[in-house]
Parts: sequence; C-alpha cells; structure tokens
Amino acid sequence: MNGSIPYFDGHSDTISECTHQGWSLRENEGHLDLIRLSRFQKAAQVFALFANAAKFPAGTLFTECQKQHDVFLTELAKNADMAVLCRTGAEIAGANAAGKAAALLSVEGAELLDCEPEKLETAAAWGVKLVNITWNHKNALSGANVEATDSGLTDRGRAFAREAVRLGILLDVSHLSDPGFWDLAEMGLGPIVATHSNARALCGHPRNLTDDMFRAIRDSGGTAGFNLCDEFVGGTASLDDAVRHIEHFLALGGEKTVSLGGDWDGCVLSCGWQGVQDLPQLWDALEKRGYDRPLLEDIFYNNWLRVLG
Repeated sequence: MNGSIPYFDGHSDTISECTHQGWSLRENEGHLDLIRLSRFQKAAQVFALFANAAKFPAGTLFTECQKQHDVFLTELAKNADMAVLCRTGAEIAGANAAGKAAALLSVEGAELLDCEPEKLETAAAWGVKLVNITWNHKNALSGANVEATDSGLTDRGRAFAREAVRLGILLDVSHLSDPGFWDLAEMGLGPIVATHSNARALCGHPRNLTDDMFRAIRDSGGTAGFNLCDEFVGGTASLDDAVRHIEHFLALGGEKTVSLGGDWDGCVLSCGWQGVQDLPQLWDALEKRGYDRPLLEDIFYNNWLRVLG
C-alpha cells in the first residue's frame, strides 16, 4: 500500500537521536529511517535540530545545534542514493523524481540559535525552513506552552520573528504559549505553521490548537501538522481518535491546511504504532470514511509542499 501513498511530514527528531544514540539515518530502531521512507510513492521529511536546554550547560546550545547539523550533513552524504537536502519546491520535486526522499531542516527551539536574530543568517545558509520560537521552556523570545504560559512575545521575540521571515524562514508555533501565538498572528508576517499540534477541542493539552488558532493558521495560508504523540491525541489513543482530530480540522475548513507532523522519534506514538511504516493505516481509515484521493494527497503531501515549496 505504501507505494501508492505520498508522504510529506513536518516534524521528526530523528537527527537528535542519530547524534546522541549513534543511529544511522538509513536504517535504525526508531520511528523513521530512509529505508522505510523509500516505500512511499514519494517522500519528504522535515528533520528538526533539537536539544532540551535544561540538559545542556549555559552557552553550549548553539554548539550542539552545529553538531547536529554536521551529523545531518554526514548522514545525507552517506546516503546520497536515498535522500537529498532540499530548500525549494523545485528541489523537492527533483529529489522525488529521482526516487529520493527530500530532506528539509528545522530548528526546534530558538534557544539553539541563542535567540539571536543574527544567528538566523547561519540557519538560513544551512537551508533551515522552519524555526520554533520556543520548545517547552520559556526563552528570551517568549513564554512557552509549559513554562511562563501567560507570557507572549518580547521585543526581542518580535525582532527575531521579523528577521526570520525576511530570510525566508517560517515561524513554528508548536510549543509556543497562547499569548505568544496571538502576538505572532497579529504581526501578520505571513503563513503561520504549527508543525506538530492537534485539536484542543478533542484533547485539552496546551500543546494543541484551539479552533480559533487553527482558523488563524488557515487564514494565514499556513499549515498544522497532525501529531501522533499519544499524549496529544488523547492518551491510550486509537486510530479512530487520530482520525477524529483530522476530521475536526477538516470541519473547520482545513482541507488545504491540515497536514502531517508525526513527531517521529520525539514521543510515544498513539494507535499502538511502531513507526512511519504504520502510517498507511491512517490513509486507509480516512479513505474508508469516504474522503477522496485528492483530499488525502493534500493532507499527506500537497499542503506541506505549498507552504514550504
């Protein structure tokens, strides 16, 4: 079945695991690798550079970010027959036409760039397409969804956001505080992206999006990637629970907005799944509910391509 399904996903922590667990991107014991991606009709994956700031000494996070970027480049070089770094829609199409996965970059948590607008230039030179303003912890730019939840963007956060957009980097609101989300939305800088967040109406976790947030993302021309983390689907969640989140977003006019953001290798998966090889079950479940192929292709591929291409 995989061979007839396209795949474009907005969030994976696999590179962090490759860095610290010595995994191979080609084949590993985690949720995602290039061999499994090769079974899809065509594949594109956003790989996040991620580190928990609480586990690193002060002043070392940018060095860690550089280290993970080096690992990413090394893994791509070792697996050039299977994947290639892409920055544009044309490059994504070219990679897929050559039978290779398109590999894109994000930075999860601006603290990995020391929250400095100047370091965004380095990220842009690497080809980074997305930056999360925060991870779970507050930083110099904003409060987060776990810490300082009532705090929005600081002046430095607003400057960082403007510089990111100037450089062609989209701001990712997954993990951001609610006030931070609305501060960013009100700036009107272009598409808002939530790479891996679900519907708060169905699961009340603050990592998920309210209906108004989803509508703001929709109206900005952005996308919201459905997150397979069990905690954000509902806890001990089934495939039906997963489908309900997608259907909820579709009911909000999200046909061109909802996409995939599995949070691969960054969470405990819902539905009893073991990895990306199980994703066709979601396609099948939606198809059985009467959703046609063009809509499924939008959710599974085209909506991300439109935003990142």
